[in-house]
Amino acid sequence: MFSTDQTLKAQFLDKARLAREERKGHKEREKAAIQIQALIKRFLCRCRLQKGIRKEVDDFFEASETGLAKRNALSIFKISRKFLFICNVKEDSARFEKLCRCILSSMEVENEAKVWYVSLALSKDLTLLWIKQIKDILWICCTFLKKLKPDILQDSKLITLYLTMLITFTDTSTWKILKGKGEALRPAMSHICANIMGHLNQKGFYTILQQILLTNGLARSRPSLSKGTLTAIITLALRPVVAAHFSDNLLRSFLISIMSVPAVVLHISTLTPECMTTMQSHDLLHKFILLLSREEQCEDICVCLEGSHTICLLGNLIYMGYLSKNVLEVETNHFVNVLTQMLSYCQKYVSQKKSNLTHWHPVLGWFSQTVDYGLNESMPLVTKQLQYLWGVRVIRLLFSDVLSKKLVESQEASQTPSQSSSPQNNMPMKSIIKRAFQKSASVRHILKPIGGKRVDSAEVQKVCSICVLYQTTLSTLTQIRLQILTGLTYLDDLLPKLWAFICELGTQGGLKLFLECLNNDTEESKRLLAMLVLFCDCSRHLITILDDIEVYEEQISFKVEELVTISSFLNSFVFKMIWDGILENAKGEKLELFHSVHGWLMVLYERDCRRRFAPEEHWLRKDLKPGLLFQELDKEKKRAQLVLQYIPHVIPHKNRVLLFRNIVTKEKEKLGLVETTSASPHMTHITIRRSRMLEDGYEQLRRLPVNAMKGVIRVKFVNDLGVDEAGIDQDGVFKEFLEEIIKKVFNPALNLFKITSGDERLYPSPTSYIHENHLQLFEFVGKMLGKAIYEGIVVDVPFASFFLSQLLGHHHSMFYSSIDELPSLDSEFYKNLTSIKRYDGDVSDLGLTLSYDEDVMGQLVCHELIPGGKTIPVSNENKISYIHLMAHFRMHTQIKDQTAALIRGFRSIINPEWLRMFSTPEVQRLISGDNAEIDLEDLKKHTVYYGGFHGSHRVVIWLWDILANDFTAEERAMFLKFVTSCSRPPLLGFAYLKPPFSIRCVEVSDDQDTGDTLGSVLRGFFTIRKKEPGGRLPTSSTCFNLLKLPNYSKKSILRDKLRYAISMNTGFELS
Repeated sequence: MFSTDQTLKAQFLDKARLAREERKGHKEREKAAIQIQALIKRFLCRCRLQKGIRKEVDDFFEASETGLAKRNALSIFKISRKFLFICNVKEDSARFEKLCRCILSSMEVENEAKVWYVSLALSKDLTLLWIKQIKDILWICCTFLKKLKPDILQDSKLITLYLTMLITFTDTSTWKILKGKGEALRPAMSHICANIMGHLNQKGFYTILQQILLTNGLARSRPSLSKGTLTAIITLALRPVVAAHFSDNLLRSFLISIMSVPAVVLHISTLTPECMTTMQSHDLLHKFILLLSREEQCEDICVCLEGSHTICLLGNLIYMGYLSKNVLEVETNHFVNVLTQMLSYCQKYVSQKKSNLTHWHPVLGWFSQTVDYGLNESMPLVTKQLQYLWGVRVIRLLFSDVLSKKLVESQEASQTPSQSSSPQNNMPMKSIIKRAFQKSASVRHILKPIGGKRVDSAEVQKVCSICVLYQTTLSTLTQIRLQILTGLTYLDDLLPKLWAFICELGTQGGLKLFLECLNNDTEESKRLLAMLVLFCDCSRHLITILDDIEVYEEQISFKVEELVTISSFLNSFVFKMIWDGILENAKGEKLELFHSVHGWLMVLYERDCRRRFAPEEHWLRKDLKPGLLFQELDKEKKRAQLVLQYIPHVIPHKNRVLLFRNIVTKEKEKLGLVETTSASPHMTHITIRRSRMLEDGYEQLRRLPVNAMKGVIRVKFVNDLGVDEAGIDQDGVFKEFLEEIIKKVFNPALNLFKITSGDERLYPSPTSYIHENHLQLFEFVGKMLGKAIYEGIVVDVPFASFFLSQLLGHHHSMFYSSIDELPSLDSEFYKNLTSIKRYDGDVSDLGLTLSYDEDVMGQLVCHELIPGGKTIPVSNENKISYIHLMAHFRMHTQIKDQTAALIRGFRSIINPEWLRMFSTPEVQRLISGDNAEIDLEDLKKHTVYYGGFHGSHRVVIWLWDILANDFTAEERAMFLKFVTSCSRPPLLGFAYLKPPFSIRCVEVSDDQDTGDTLGSVLRGFFTIRKKEPGGRLPTSSTCFNLLKLPNYSKKSILRDKLRYAISMNTGFELS
């Protein structure tokens, strides 16, 4: 019973709920229908209203154009009010254009106050409404300007129209109502104009102007804005600033929106100089500098602009400074500080390498902020503006304190050397040094550190600030660094005078002051060191781009004695930084300082190695004891390793050679190539036919593993019949084999190598490809040359210095200059190329192209220096590139494969790190022995005697006396070549000659000689002769460094026979 009642109740409740929900849904549908109807009615009503108003507006303009209705200000105001109520930018652009033309034409009517649209501003009832209306109209003008493109003709006309509207109603100067009696109203009207501009500024007026200038007008290689358009935009941009009496806020807006447009100042000065004059009359640059000199304002503006636009602002400020010399003279310090701060802001985001968070910028390089790629097209113009910072005019102005210094010279000192360009190394060392130190005292006291200037003086601080600016510029504008350095070195007297300024700093000047700065982490010390860094960077760049004639004969910028003084300073500074432990912990600015000073030092050192300007032992450090250095190297002390890495030249050459030999010995021990009590080294045995020495040696040695090549190689010579030759190889036969191989491969007749014109030095032949396997041969030659150095065997092979530079890897240095090495290849060709550099006329008249014609085995071959070079004429603009390209082609491109193969073979034996302690001439000495005079006492001390000879034997005494007193230095060299195959003594003295020099008494000719016997030794010892040997000549066995000397009866016979033998070179026989 109860369950039935409950079921009925539930059903009743469900029906009631459903009915209630249905009624609710019905009401909501009715409400929605009413809303939809209302919206549709409203839309239709609005459409009718808009249609009606548009028809009314169209009728108004049609009547005005046909002259049926006379327009007055009130009618324009009323129709404008209706039109603005329904105005749609997309649909009503043509109507708005007509409205603007209508308003402007009303302003041009003469003597009809009621027609002038601006007359409504004087009506009490309509003033506020008119102001609101003109604000709305002008903002719509701005909205249209934002979308128009000035390079389209129709859009260009509309831009002119809307800018004219803005020009007309933001200033009272064109209002005819204010002429005559209306002049009294000008203050009130000007106030209205200021109100209108304030409204536009609040809505983003400067942003609109920036978009017209930047996106649509000037951010391209050629501006698309006309003179009138640009004039109007700049006039409009200036009005709010002037009206606000140059308030900080409006100056900030002007800087951010207008002055950050790429090259806008350059365009203004070119297209509309009147505007530039106006900007200068308002002293804008001065006001900009004062605003930006406040650190927080400068940082705020940089943050708003980010990197790309900050660089654009920087370029515009620099160009304004270039045009406003008077402002720069007054505000030099503020101007320099502002530029430095802006560059420092950008520098924070300049990255060293590409990553996912960096972007490429054409001036800054890799940049870790977002880059506006739309600016790339206009970057060349921005760069052009930036270049004025390192142009002559600005440098003269900023460095006026330094450049005003007089470098007084005596008449003798100031004379230009009369001798013309001479081949490399032709200038005698003594004459250079003599001329360097015969200068007047007035020059020398400037060149040497003397001190005297307080570092906290205003003059010094100003110069430091300028140096910091240029150093920051160099480290920020990474992609135009070379341009900046070239600009800074353009004035010949800037760097010498900056050096003179540096010499006068502090109480004692020079080295001591800067070493003190290294230990002080103060801002003043950093600024002083920045001056030194700038001097080093610029000087290094200058010396790198000057050729030998300009450095040694013309002495551009630096005199030779100045280079001597500077190099001494740099050498000491770098050594102190390393030896005092400063470099070990150096980071950031100190590391940059070290690399700058060290780079300049090494450029001077390499120049001196190529052609001397410094006195003997100039580069050595007398306070560095080689023994102490070697002890520290054994203990792996960091400072000793750094000395060897960066400035090995401070160690005497012989000590470095000794160190090199020790390194080789240690490696031999490590590889098990040295005989010990417990083990003997593995030996490689090869059999060589004397008639096919090169072919057999090549086939048997080229495939040997590297360690086997470094080990002991025993050579057995056989004749053409395969019969062994007499003789046991105890290193001597291998030495002969190596010398003979090297003699053959370096013979120019084989065409693997050629000789230079003039001093006849060797370099790879460009036409070596006539040999089928020429690259494998070069690799083999590299191994043989490396083996000779590895074993300490000196070979008389004079290489061209440019080739040795490549062997050492110097050509990979960013400071390497091909043109400097060219004299070592062809001095005449070098003279001809440098004459093009100095050619005063139009180089294109010479009919040269960027190509090189060469006679290759009877055929004329044209080599293009760059792709398409034979069609590109050489002009005054590209002649420097042509010279360097030509030098690079002759010394690198032509022989790059041959050189690479030889280096590959050479480095398989000799670790390139081992040779870094040697300069190019020193490596030649390592290969061919010392070029010093032969030390006969040293040779006598390390001579071994055989066959009855001894040190007191009369023939031996005669021999040493003849060598010392009768022979010339040249004949002594010939004697040494006769017995050792090399005319130069070993680098470390004759104690290191392997095998040692020996003299043996012989009784018979070489073909009858069976070696020493007891009888022959006794006869030799007691000077007993079987018969007079007067008819026989002395002979030698170069493989054993052995002189075979008959027991002559007279000293004169010995002298004559020996002289004849060495002149005929009758040695080179196997014992």
